[in-house]
Amino acid sequence: MIGYGAVGTNNFEAALDFYDAWFASVGVNRLWRQGHMAAWARTRAEPAFCLATPFNALPARVGNGAMIALKMTDRQAVDTLHARCLELGGLDGARPGLRGDHGFYGGYFRHLDGNKLNAYVPA
Repeated sequence: MIGYGAVGTNNFEAALDFYDAWFASVGVNRLWRQGHMAAWARTRAEPAFCLATPFNALPARVGNGAMIALKMTDRQAVDTLHARCLELGGLDGARPGLRGDHGFYGGYFRHLDGNKLNAYVPA
């Protein structure tokens, strides 16, 4: 049902560099870039993660309570994305690990503009 999720940025070129390097660490490449919007996914058939400068030309802001969760194939991919985010200047939100007692494994982080992201493997 989800087609794509998008986060805003105030420094598009720096954010492109961040996301290209970050997603490449788990084998995901940029699908496309048009103007000040870009998308990453494994294939065009799956939901994409998008980055954009706000269309209304106002500054991008972090949504309080908003988060995009990225489903990974295994725990190693979660660990890799979390570590790579920190290497690229992102912030730790919560180190990867098991959450609750139902087998959900996830790590939380914030990218350069402060948007909250999660990489996870479902139970």
